[in-house]
Amino acid sequence: MHFKRQHHYFILLFLQSVPLFLIGQNLVLNPSFENYKQCPVALGNFEKDVVDWTMPTLGSTDYFNGCSTAMGTPENFNGKQPANFGVGYMGFYMYAPNDYREYIQAELSNTLKQGERYTISFYVSLAERSDFAVKEFGVRFTEFPVEVETSKVLSGMHFSKLKGNTSAALEISYSKYYSDEIKWVKLMTEFVATGTENYMVIGNFKNNKRTQKYQTKRKITKGSYYYLDMVSVSKVKSKLQNTAVTQTREYALDSIHVFKDVYFNSNKAKIRGNHQQEMESLLSYLTINPSIHIQILGHTDDVGSDTFNQKLSVRRAKEVVGCLTENGIQKNRISSQGFGSSKSIATNKTKAGRFLNRRVEFILSKPD
Repeated sequence: MHFKRQHHYFILLFLQSVPLFLIGQNLVLNPSFENYKQCPVALGNFEKDVVDWTMPTLGSTDYFNGCSTAMGTPENFNGKQPANFGVGYMGFYMYAPNDYREYIQAELSNTLKQGERYTISFYVSLAERSDFAVKEFGVRFTEFPVEVETSKVLSGMHFSKLKGNTSAALEISYSKYYSDEIKWVKLMTEFVATGTENYMVIGNFKNNKRTQKYQTKRKITKGSYYYLDMVSVSKVKSKLQNTAVTQTREYALDSIHVFKDVYFNSNKAKIRGNHQQEMESLLSYLTINPSIHIQILGHTDDVGSDTFNQKLSVRRAKEVVGCLTENGIQKNRISSQGFGSSKSIATNKTKAGRFLNRRVEFILSKPD
């Protein structure tokens, strides 16, 4: 990295009726960065490490994977962040001193079709050691791969000099700033293709003066560093074209999985926020695999007495059990257990760590 910093699917057929549109096949290869050429061992080697992705500039984008100790997950030089899908994700600076920037570039599996509408989406989370949060993420499509020898902003001037057609900058903005350091936030937008889109670049295409940001901390990195996972470009189909969505995902049996969209406030058993995507996927899987049983495991942070936390963890597990039974999963296929604060996955000394420990896990298995 040129900017100075401190070091640091089960196969699922998901049937869902949608009022107007449905999402088609993901055209992004290696969308969640699970496939790699080599397990990452150093900063700035994203292009050397990851299959099907490149860096369009001299900015030194990073790759993190659970296989590594130096560049692993969930802990890394910029804080702690569990992977949202699988065990890998990337990290880059969206804002830094002197207009330093980092980007990622994907080659699409097929050229987009002229006049067709596509949905673009990906998940982001702000690194704990960031001083700033930004409000917009940029996306640009190109006919040919982008290779620009700069470590600064990849601007409209650069794109105007490239060979072939280039899309206008698409911006995915948020009513707030993308400042969540714990949860992954999904960004999504739609656009109509011109028929020349073969490559996609993601990053911040604005200089520091034009970037909408706000300060979250003081004098740690002087930058805004984000983790990014599960990138998708999918054709939007009308309801008349199709009535089902097929998604592929793999859950290993007899292994512990953490609910990624199920969170709890301190001392509370009621699920916080929107958990529909995770729950709908699990419900669909259990529906089409009636022989599979599920065990729900509740956990807490260490705030409060052991007795209180044990009871709270049981209540959290039963909250999820209730979601399953209310949606048609038979009670004889479900068991639950609470562990209180005895099985922490993060430190209880920080707010972020305690948030991660307030979780529910599940194990899928075939009965003997």
